[in-house]
Amino acid sequence: QVQLVESGGGLVQPGGSLRLSCAASGSIFRFYVMGWYRQAPGKQRELVATITSGGRTNYADSVKGQFTISRDNAKNTMYLQMNSLKPEDTAVYYCAASSTIATLRSGSWGQGTQVTVSS
Repeated sequence: QVQLVESGGGLVQPGGSLRLSCAASGSIFRFYVMGWYRQAPGKQRELVATITSGGRTNYADSVKGQFTISRDNAKNTMYLQMNSLKPEDTAVYYCAASSTIATLRSGSWGQGTQVTVSS
């Protein structure tokens, strides 16, 4: 399994931006499907965005046009650019990796990074 480490979370004011990073170990990173999940207090973990090994992306309706997922296979790193942040985006954000989108939830996970949107 690949090991994942998230970074880039923090406190930001409404309307601000953050870029999350997910660094992965292993030389086969480029073959993995990657995704970002988030979990807000008292809510279930939800899938935010995915990106395939070929770069095809998909987003939850709640973040379309607001978040952008990307990956740099040379750096074994995935990113989540988050713009126009709202208080409801406050959550712990997790990255995940697997061989397919269908198995992403049961794949490898990072420890999470807290994003707080508040004035």
